Amino acid sequence: MDNSGIYVGLDIGTTSIKVIVAEYVKGQMNVIGVGREPSDGVNRGVIVDIDKASIAIKRAVESAERKANIQIHDVVAGIPANLLRIEPVRGMIAISDSSREIGNQDVVEVSNAASVHNLPPEQEVVDVLPDEFIVDGFDGIKDPRGMVGVRLEMNGGLITGPKTIIHNLKSAIRQAGLGLVDVVVSPLALGRTILNDGEQDFGTITLDLGAGQSTAAVIHDHHLKYTFVEQEGGQFVTKDISVVLNTSLDNAEQIKQQYGYAVADQASSDAFPVNVVGQNEPVAVTEKYLSEIIEARMEQILTNIKKQLEKVGALDMPGGVVITGGGAALPGIETLVERIFETNAKLYVPDQMGLRHPAFAQALAILNYEGRMSDVEILAKTAMVSSERTVSETLQDDVVDEKPKFKQRTKSSERRPESQQERPKPTTNNSSSSTANSNRFDGIKKWFSDFFD
Repeated sequence: MDNSGIYVGLDIGTTSIKVIVAEYVKGQMNVIGVGREPSDGVNRGVIVDIDKASIAIKRAVESAERKANIQIHDVVAGIPANLLRIEPVRGMIAISDSSREIGNQDVVEVSNAASVHNLPPEQEVVDVLPDEFIVDGFDGIKDPRGMVGVRLEMNGGLITGPKTIIHNLKSAIRQAGLGLVDVVVSPLALGRTILNDGEQDFGTITLDLGAGQSTAAVIHDHHLKYTFVEQEGGQFVTKDISVVLNTSLDNAEQIKQQYGYAVADQASSDAFPVNVVGQNEPVAVTEKYLSEIIEARMEQILTNIKKQLEKVGALDMPGGVVITGGGAALPGIETLVERIFETNAKLYVPDQMGLRHPAFAQALAILNYEGRMSDVEILAKTAMVSSERTVSETLQDDVVDEKPKFKQRTKSSERRPESQQERPKPTTNNSSSSTANSNRFDGIKKWFSDFFD
């Protein structure tokens, strides 16, 4: 499928909101604009004040617009792993005409059958991910279109999330004057971006060290198997420094970035000045002492995560741990993770110009996930869309060749009705002034029967 076009990824973090504008051409991504602004109305990765968050989102989008020299109307947003649930699902439909080839609508209908699920009232479906299709008992099929049969089945996974988190995310984006093209499960997108094929296959842990929380995700057999969110992150390290050294939070954050190490043994005994509250003259503090404060908190965070990962046997996987996120910028973090987790660890830093910092990994992953979605993944997520527009209407242009063309777009100057902005809709890329996001509805859902077969 040709996913060429311009995509805008939105990563809402605890301390900063990041917006990346990228152009996909024949599978190659070219970043053309980046915006990063301080967060407001966000606590531990979750929007808690819609009004404040919408203003911060708007500022970040405007910053990206200036750098990319385009107007941004629609975004793809990531949703954090907080209280996400991953469940296996199975769907089956009968094909009315055994001589007719299986097409787009059949894939949508079997995905819809699989996503029919009794959910707790506080949860809603975020993503449906097909793992395999079965045609008349023949399994292991990734794309059944073009085949013939009388029975089509799908095994997959259903990811659900808290309604409050999803509602606040959508409302803040809409209030910022933007359309929401897709909601991407952040740890799922991150795994696809920072892990190579072998790491996704044999099993690897991704560790996103954010400011407000730290998220561990287990990827095995190319599926998202498990997530755990530790409700502490880099902000807690900064607070510890502020309390121990009796300095402001801004000063604490600054000296953490300039002089801090994740492992105190790697720090020097060189001293640097610290502005202390209540004193006229700065106080000299050594890098080693500062790093001891940092290491104590980081060790606590990592130990809590390790206990949860041990419960599902994740630390036995050969891929080890791949670390990213703003907290991963601390020198020595790989050494500390290897010591605590007792497995191999490595750091992921994006290599795109202007994004060479682990804090941008998540925003980049959201873009990468959206730009690389397959036809079947798009069709499966289409089944989740409400009946504002019927499946036949959605696919009416694709009936002839049975290949979805989700790249239809409207002119950038045409703003969508307010009632349509919350639901993913096709948008248009005017090459000079608009942001085109592919008309897709969501990404695939990873299936699992067991944690680790």
